[in-house]
Amino acid sequence: MALPIPLTGFGLSMIGPTLLQFGTEEQKHNHLTKIIRGEIRWCQGYSEPNAGSDLASLQTAAVWDDDEYVINGQKIWTSYGNKADWMFALVRTDTNVKKQQGITFILLDMDQPGVTVRPIRLISGSSPFCEVFFTDARAKARNVIGDVNDGWTVAKALLGHERNMIGSLFGGSRRSASSKTGAAGQNPLVGMAKTHMGERDGEVSDPVLRDRITQLSMDEMCFKLTVQRNADNIKAGHRPGPESSLFKIYGTELNQRREELMLSIRGPQSLGWDGEGFDEDELTQTRTWLRSRGNSIEGGTSEIQLNIIAKRVLQLPD
Repeated sequence: MALPIPLTGFGLSMIGPTLLQFGTEEQKHNHLTKIIRGEIRWCQGYSEPNAGSDLASLQTAAVWDDDEYVINGQKIWTSYGNKADWMFALVRTDTNVKKQQGITFILLDMDQPGVTVRPIRLISGSSPFCEVFFTDARAKARNVIGDVNDGWTVAKALLGHERNMIGSLFGGSRRSASSKTGAAGQNPLVGMAKTHMGERDGEVSDPVLRDRITQLSMDEMCFKLTVQRNADNIKAGHRPGPESSLFKIYGTELNQRREELMLSIRGPQSLGWDGEGFDEDELTQTRTWLRSRGNSIEGGTSEIQLNIIAKRVLQLPD
């Protein structure tokens, strides 16, 4: 069918469930079918240069004009904004109320003259994040999700889906290299350790390294099963709650532990950037480890997740 590969993390895992909860029947009809078919790629317009962890301080303005909103401002750290067809965004529609109360959640077409996208090159060498600039961009009023000036409610619900997705991505089966089996059922990290660190009597020679591999493998398996249990609850109709912050913080930090362990195993062979002396896997490892440093920042920093857990799970005072 010559369709683009869908950015399933944003369509199926984030805006799709949010539309099911807050969208009108017309909005569901217009967007959900295309999401399911993979016909439309979505990106997220939340963070701004001066509104990251304090997201409610966002300043991108949307002004009513007939049956449309005229949008001016900037978003940053927009994942795959250069590949997206549509964006779900938070815009400020009222500056005379408490900052959380003047925000509207809206959908807009990225293919229009008033939208400029610039990729941001990361330390890993890749550019999955973008800056997005709006200069008199337009969004139809019928694409406001929820009520005008009540976008904060919709935004928080979507963040729950996002954190579940990130936790599953970094701690679930798709990224858990140490929980998979290689040749003859062997943990790939064990094979890597034997290659780079040596073996004795058929086992990794370093007992401390064996312990680290075993601990990581057990933690990944436990987390994978916990995430699966939560996924089953969502399929049964339960909406994400504060537990999504637990998944996000543990999943991302688990991924960072995995990357650090792989770096330790490969030693100097994980320090290459290009050139001779390094194979493709070793060069990829360098970039993957560098990219992982941002895991505990993207999608809400670990500090923000800890605050949510303290307030909404442990019921601790401010």
